[in-house]
Amino acid sequence: MTELTIAQEAPPVQEPSWEERYAGPSRDICRRALLDLAREDPRIMCVDADVGGLESLFADLPEQYVNVGIAEANLIGMAAGMAAAGLVPFAHTLSGFAATRACEQIKVDVAGNNLPVRIIVTHGGLSAGHYGPTHHAVDDFGILRLMPQLTVLVPADAVEAEQALIASAGHPGPVVIRLGRGETPLVHGRPCEFQIGRALTLADGDDVTLVATGPYPVLMALRAAETLAAEGIAARVLNMHTIKPLDEEAVLRAAAETRGVITVEDHLVVGGLGGAVCEVVAARGGCPVRRIGVPDRFSDRVGGELDLLEHAGVTPERIAAEARLLTGAAL
Repeated sequence: MTELTIAQEAPPVQEPSWEERYAGPSRDICRRALLDLAREDPRIMCVDADVGGLESLFADLPEQYVNVGIAEANLIGMAAGMAAAGLVPFAHTLSGFAATRACEQIKVDVAGNNLPVRIIVTHGGLSAGHYGPTHHAVDDFGILRLMPQLTVLVPADAVEAEQALIASAGHPGPVVIRLGRGETPLVHGRPCEFQIGRALTLADGDDVTLVATGPYPVLMALRAAETLAAEGIAARVLNMHTIKPLDEEAVLRAAAETRGVITVEDHLVVGGLGGAVCEVVAARGGCPVRRIGVPDRFSDRVGGELDLLEHAGVTPERIAAEARLLTGAAL
């Protein structure tokens, strides 16, 4: 007798949960999104300054991957040449190295020629503080936002990192996406309407406005807003994920509709988000602005990201205290 084999249906593939999909450092999520885009578009090139992990990720696309070694100036120059030849390069290095070692190449080769190079930088702010002051990338906003035609994005979490990477692929001109090092808590528990140049309102309020950029500053602003709400102070929270072009409209609305603005960033208080907001308010607004960030001095401190931020005075408690002073609640 011939035995009959009964075909069994394969079990349905279970989709990962939101938390599972965005688990891990933002840089990993960003790289995954890049790989997906590269599979669809052979013009996309992954250019690597030996940051680690990218070569194995692009093992199936060897013609779309180049490792220039630890040579950041060459990285940017080569990416500029690729863009001029019609390719779409995504150059990877550390934030401090891009903004300083390769500053001239970004200025002259990329921004100066308005070439569509996407520069993906990691270890931004104090996220690599355990390596010491050479890796304190707290001056990158001030350097990069001075370059005409250069767009500077700072995702608040892995969800925004993915959206920023996708949005940058079709954006005209050069783009820098600044990421941290390790995993940070998610800001978004659902899809967000990420749009280059448009701040995201994470909380409404008409007493004071907290304008934050970067993972921990945004999380701290949200936590401070919760504390203030319990005290009867309504804080508006703006996630300013685009440092340049800054969402001037959102800043001016905050200046007109609330009693003051507090900026929060993992960058020096000079030249970064706080400076950009002050420029807008001074020229066209008219409200008090308080800047919370890293003090304008060199630091030789070594430590974890949150420890260094606390030492710098970037904390939810400091944000709430400044808000009380602006609204008169501390009097």
